[in-house]
Amino acid sequence: MSIPHLRVRDLTVTGDGGRLLLSVNALDIAPGSRIGIRGPSGAGKSTLLHAIAGLVRAASGAVRWGEADLAAMNDAERARFRREHVGLIFQDFLLFEELSAAGNAALAAAFSASSRRGAIRAGADAMLGHLGLSDHSKRSVSTFSGGERQRVAVSRALAGDPAIILADEPTASLDRAAADRLIDDLAKLASDRGKTLVAVSHDAALHARMDRVLDVVDGVLVAGA
Repeated sequence: MSIPHLRVRDLTVTGDGGRLLLSVNALDIAPGSRIGIRGPSGAGKSTLLHAIAGLVRAASGAVRWGEADLAAMNDAERARFRREHVGLIFQDFLLFEELSAAGNAALAAAFSASSRRGAIRAGADAMLGHLGLSDHSKRSVSTFSGGERQRVAVSRALAGDPAIILADEPTASLDRAAADRLIDDLAKLASDRGKTLVAVSHDAALHARMDRVLDVVDGVLVAGA
């Protein structure tokens, strides 16, 4: 799968009453990079992640993944781009309690073209196995620990073999040992499979595994490490 280059130019995102939430003059992320995003709570880190995922509408500017400009797309077009190219990992997991680990991990199959459903289910099973959950794939996620639930969420995000992995505070709900295992899993998956990983986090241990770390302060992207 071709990994697109991210180019953001003159991006602004506004909230109620035109309040500025995010300003990015320029951002370039090469294909296959591992990027951390850090900053104080409320600084705009998640807004940046959501903007490059097409989850929030830009007031102005461009967000280009390869030839696709998310800022110029309508809602349906952005949703299609995410289905085809992006794996999203959310801080609060967003799992369906009534489903098994396998059911949650393969959830995207229900919303995909019939030609892709088999590959997504196979990818979900493979990711659950890679993350050590094969023996528990039929259990309801309501019985899982926080670390297990996050591994299910990672499996769901990667079941379709996306080129781009976007993670919002992926270790925030985990104890240190579980967080370190997840960081190792994400870093290796990105490097071994050549995917672009962008992770918002307060976790210095995660930042240490990234190729580059960007800072967001008061809604403005500034130079990082």
